[in-house]
Amino acid sequence: QVQVVESGGGLVQPGGSLRLSCVASGTIFSIRAGGWYRQAIGEQRDLVATITGIGTTNYADSVKGRFTVSRDNAKNTVYLQMNSLKPEDTGVYYCYINGAFWGQGTQVTVSS
Repeated sequence: QVQVVESGGGLVQPGGSLRLSCVASGTIFSIRAGGWYRQAIGEQRDLVATITGIGTTNYADSVKGRFTVSRDNAKNTVYLQMNSLKPEDTGVYYCYINGAFWGQGTQVTVSS
């Protein structure tokens, strides 16, 4: 059984920063690829950023230059560093591991 747990969300003012973490665990499990998705109230779940097994990254146009996705293979963890946050970044952020496993989500609220 695989568990995916996100953390690091919270309330932040516009222009602030947060770092999200996603830890995956399970029997004989390792992360090959990871991704972050965002879902605002009443909206669909949209791709924010992905990272492949060899470290290739991809970002939604709306977050390029502000967000950075990274991974620590030894810790089975994927990170999302979010800088210069905007109110439109508000939503529940979900981690997606190996194209198969979702976390429960962590709320990010950007508001003054």
